[in-house]
Amino acid sequence: MADTLPVDSLSIAAVVAHVDEINGSDETGNGSVESPYQSPSKAIQAHGETVKILVWKAAAAEDPAGYSPISGAALKKAVKKAAEADKKAKKQADQAAEQAAKDKAAADDRERVLEAAKKIVLKEDPSLPPATKIKIRNGVENRGKRVKVSGWVHRLRVQGKSMAFIILRDGSGFLQCVLTDTLCQTYDALTLNLESTVTIYGVINELPAGKTAPDNHELTVDYWECIGKAPGGDDAISNKVTEASDPAVKYDLRHLVLREEKASGILKVRSQVMKAFRDHFDNRGFCEVTPPAMVQTSVEGGSTLFELNYYNEKAYLTQSSQLYLETCLPSLGDVYCLAESFRAEKSHTRRHLSEYTHCEAEMAFITFDDLLVQLEDMVCDVIDRVLAHKPSADIVYKLNPDFKKPERPFMRMDYTAAIKYLEDNNIKKEDGTFYKVGEDIPEAPERAMTDKINRPIFLCRFPAEIKAFYMKRCPENRDLTESVDVLMPGVGEIVGGSMRISDLEELMAAYKREGLDPSPYYWFTEQRKYGTSEHGGFGLGVERFIAWLLNLHTVRDACLYPRFTGRAFP
Repeated sequence: MADTLPVDSLSIAAVVAHVDEINGSDETGNGSVESPYQSPSKAIQAHGETVKILVWKAAAAEDPAGYSPISGAALKKAVKKAAEADKKAKKQADQAAEQAAKDKAAADDRERVLEAAKKIVLKEDPSLPPATKIKIRNGVENRGKRVKVSGWVHRLRVQGKSMAFIILRDGSGFLQCVLTDTLCQTYDALTLNLESTVTIYGVINELPAGKTAPDNHELTVDYWECIGKAPGGDDAISNKVTEASDPAVKYDLRHLVLREEKASGILKVRSQVMKAFRDHFDNRGFCEVTPPAMVQTSVEGGSTLFELNYYNEKAYLTQSSQLYLETCLPSLGDVYCLAESFRAEKSHTRRHLSEYTHCEAEMAFITFDDLLVQLEDMVCDVIDRVLAHKPSADIVYKLNPDFKKPERPFMRMDYTAAIKYLEDNNIKKEDGTFYKVGEDIPEAPERAMTDKINRPIFLCRFPAEIKAFYMKRCPENRDLTESVDVLMPGVGEIVGGSMRISDLEELMAAYKREGLDPSPYYWFTEQRKYGTSEHGGFGLGVERFIAWLLNLHTVRDACLYPRFTGRAFP
């Protein structure tokens, strides 16, 4: 309630409302000194035209609180504005009441329709030919036949009371299905939501010229069943995840995001990429092995190891399978694996994962040049194999329309030349200084250089002090290693490789230099004792390869359920 104050000895008491046009509020104010209105018109709306309005005028106040009576002109203006506001409010209230009545009538009508729909029971026509159960991918070869297809409602469009279109998805493809008359008037049809599961019967027919649908055909439905109904309203999938959803929400609801065309398309390409790697190595005579994921030695340094309790012994999740692959060379020849590796790197970049798929290979009796040729051959051959699979090629060019296959030979650039390139192109550290020989080149400048050159780069011969202990030194310069990073525009490094130390004494010296106890590595060390050989290999991050191929913003989109700092769920 506003304050009630005496006006003078001859007048009756009047409601007093305080107005502060700067600090008051028409939403939360009540007209008191402590909580004034913002506008005089609000005071009139709240208390009527007989209200006594006091306006905040600190510089010329007529009372100790800092308020003075409103002027006649301002009062007249406020009365007019209040009348307009009341009129507008009444109109809005009338419109709201009218809309509420319409909504109730529509709801009542909807309820009557649904009640009537419950009485409609579909039955499969026994005079029709038996339906052949197929996957959507087999639609073209089954045109003109009566088929049975099960899947999820990917899209739904209702056209009047007697026609509805369902785009069905079963993981193998998409199929447009047309429901007519009674088929789209049942209770299940009227309450169908996206992601419901259905089984649909009918005949697939090619579309006439001028019409479009997946695979250029549609299924004319003669019978269907709802197997599992998905929710609508707030729980509808379209309200749970959208293109604009926060990334954290999308990761929490990854199981729903996977149903989107882009996410599922990425995973389909990933499947083909994995197959292409295996086919490539099989064609080149490599043998696939499956190394252990739980280890008690490090490969890339102890700082990024995930430690675990292994029957009261200290063990780790593997950073790389390289050392185990090397032990297979004498018995299996050239070997490779496609397995998970784990790096406890607290890196919140778009190209880092804590768990990633590692394509690793080791080869015996090769030179450094042989290693580079093998890498070049692998990248190009895998791309050729993926693009030769039309469904995958369609997704690649849909997500990355400008993709161009890399041309051979890849650019060869020594590390020292890269340091000079960075300086010549004014690519500096964060502190404004240039990189010097002996310093590691971080991701940002490496990507800036690669993107500027805009072609695959073999970045070779890194200084020994910034590379792993097992890398072979260059015979022409013992300060450098026969090492290589494969850099791709848009994503940076996707492969790291090197020739491996083949001399026993040199390897023992490397252990000592790195402060490593050689005894846990005896099984690796003895490869140099029982018939050593020149050998080399590499590791490729499959998610980075896919991110480059599909022009993805982050490698997190290139795997099923990404694991990175702070994320091991769901």
